[in-house]
Amino acid sequence: MIIGTVIGTVVAPIQHPFYDGKKLLLVRAEQPHDGSPAREGTLLAVDRAGAGVGEKVLVMKEGSSARFLFEQEAAPVRTVIVGVIDEIEVAGRSVFFQGAAP
Repeated sequence: MIIGTVIGTVVAPIQHPFYDGKKLLLVRAEQPHDGSPAREGTLLAVDRAGAGVGEKVLVMKEGSSARFLFEQEAAPVRTVIVGVIDEIEVAGRSVFFQGAAP
């Protein structure tokens, strides 16, 4: 799993039929303790959580698990946004996002 921030949307008028009706988002991978860039860099992910630009998200980056979520063994998908993060706690210190109440 990867933590990141949604930095944009992707529109592809010509695409594989699997992506019809699915929202594609660009996610900047980040370190959970300080938000600095993670080695994964920037990812393109299918949104399953209703995320939007600026939100902190949980991304699954594993092809077979991603295909399992969509119940399609041959789906051309590897990364999926599976959650929107309200809070991260590291070493007893909490950081809240998107107006989540402490």
